[in-house]
Amino acid sequence: MAIFLSFTVIGLVAGCVYALIATGLVVTYNTTGIFNFAHGAIAMVGAYAFWQFWQGWGWPAPLALVMVVLVLAPLFGLFIERLLMRPLRGAPVDLTLVVTLGLLLFLVGLAQIIWDPSEVRNLPSFFNGDGKRIGYVLVTYHEVVAVAATVAIAIALRLLFNTTRTGIAMRAVVDNADLLAMAGGRPIRIQQLSWMLSSSIAALAGILLAPIARLDILLLTLLVVDGYAAAIIGRLRNLPLAVAGAMAIGLGQFYISGYANADWVKRVQYVIPMVVLFAVLILLPQDRLRTASFTGAVAPRVAGLKASLVWGLVLVAGTMLVSTGLSGPNLRTAANGFALALVLLSLLLLTGYGGMVSICQLTFVGLGSIAMGKVGGDGGSLLGVLAAIGLAAGAGFLLALPTLKMRGLYLALATFAFAAVFDQAVFTQIFGTGGNQTVARPNIPGIPTGSDQAFLVLCSVVFAAAAIGVLAFRRGSLGRRLVAVNDSPAACATLGVNVNRTKLVVFTASAAMCGLAGVLYGGVTKQVDANSFAALLSLVALLLARIGGINTATGVLLGAFTFALFPTFLPHLPDFLSNQFLLTGIAAVSVGRDPNGLGGRIAQGAEKLRELLGLDRKLVSVPVSSDDGTAAAVFLEEEGRLVSAGH
Repeated sequence: MAIFLSFTVIGLVAGCVYALIATGLVVTYNTTGIFNFAHGAIAMVGAYAFWQFWQGWGWPAPLALVMVVLVLAPLFGLFIERLLMRPLRGAPVDLTLVVTLGLLLFLVGLAQIIWDPSEVRNLPSFFNGDGKRIGYVLVTYHEVVAVAATVAIAIALRLLFNTTRTGIAMRAVVDNADLLAMAGGRPIRIQQLSWMLSSSIAALAGILLAPIARLDILLLTLLVVDGYAAAIIGRLRNLPLAVAGAMAIGLGQFYISGYANADWVKRVQYVIPMVVLFAVLILLPQDRLRTASFTGAVAPRVAGLKASLVWGLVLVAGTMLVSTGLSGPNLRTAANGFALALVLLSLLLLTGYGGMVSICQLTFVGLGSIAMGKVGGDGGSLLGVLAAIGLAAGAGFLLALPTLKMRGLYLALATFAFAAVFDQAVFTQIFGTGGNQTVARPNIPGIPTGSDQAFLVLCSVVFAAAAIGVLAFRRGSLGRRLVAVNDSPAACATLGVNVNRTKLVVFTASAAMCGLAGVLYGGVTKQVDANSFAALLSLVALLLARIGGINTATGVLLGAFTFALFPTFLPHLPDFLSNQFLLTGIAAVSVGRDPNGLGGRIAQGAEKLRELLGLDRKLVSVPVSSDDGTAAAVFLEEEGRLVSAGH
């Protein structure tokens, strides 16, 4: 009985923290329609700020709590709404996700600059850990405060949303801000209030969580992610259901870890919320199809076959020329850039063309590296390359099957949950604590891939060939069908196009490309470990694709090399700019104002140059056939760029 009571107390406290996290997410989504991926990072910064006031500067704990939760956090929420979220009104879901992901990385980088991660900091529990014993179980006052705060906030928000004019306006603003303004409401003020309230709740959750877990920048940021499952259980709108779901997850997590006999269950207890998130997303009723939507920036022109071949040859020739003057470390850095570019190229196919947001690409890369290491052996057999592609493609196929009905936010959360589960439950078990695996470079007859210079050229050839293939796919009938499915799944389904089959093929092909990238990625340093494929890196990959330009092959190459070459520029940058998370976050946040990224800018320049040279634009009518061979739709393309669609 004492053991059961102990697990119950711990589970309730964890559930209350999850409930606070879910509550903050529900507040912003219910009033702005934006899912804030940076919620965990805000909680982390709140915990560190509280430590700074209380332990660092010696403020009394109550005063420090008031300063962080009621002053700094609301001001930061006001800042977020004004500078980042207001310009995103009416933006596509994937763009809002990228901006909030950018905010997450920015806050992680900023925290690493302000609070040196190498210095150990401890945030004591309230009342110095004192409490009351119930039988053999000590219930601390800190845990009582966590439970009481959760209950009080849940009741207060329930009353706010259902009984006050402000609360009703907060629920109405997300549906039709203009109509609310006509009725005398102030949509901007309401949304500002929502972000201020959400930031305060996030800061409080971080302060309550830090003494229970540990004051660590990445740990706190990712632990708060566990509350996403509770928010989804409440469908991001129902607060009581979200709180109930949080309690169930917290209790179940510790009951399972406490009573399970198998050691592997105890080792993976911390991924249980992510497993629940994935399962709930699969079972959650949602619209399978949506109507056409043509908002957002116009996609850049798709290069023709001749241009693709020419630029591919130029890239390979340029790499061969440059490689003769690079040292060993620089050769490996450039090879790593091409491996990362291949990962981003898979996102060009999946997200840029197909509109499917994936945050698990590095998981497929990890499977590719592992397969190459185990099957390829020390000699780097080409069977290992085939195994890497096949294993990653198979995993992508299996992941796509239950997620075919998902789009936008739900698909992003499902793939992120998949990556988090693999990160904690699979990769850590394969590599062990501090372990690694050797990955040999592919042994190609006649090509000395053991040389860093030859391996770099090989990486450039693989990327160039893959890019030419992806662009050819986009110009083909299946590529046009994919764009049509992205524009309007409902219309395509009505016209006889098999929407699910199209998405399944593309998802599998994208995962296969990541498996091939895993071969190159592992071959750069010839060994990999669990940290090489952390779930957070999949977030970085999506952001880099958006920063470089997720609609162009040139853009993904720029995004990859900007990140890969960053360590080379570190000695020449000021200290506050020598943080990859910080700069990546700043660049990703700026994407909200320039959706097509660097690649889009280059494409715009090319368009202007074509106009100056007087090159004519040719409109081509291309039929897109359904699976039974009948014409499904007709597209007008401008040398590869979609202009309009009709029946």
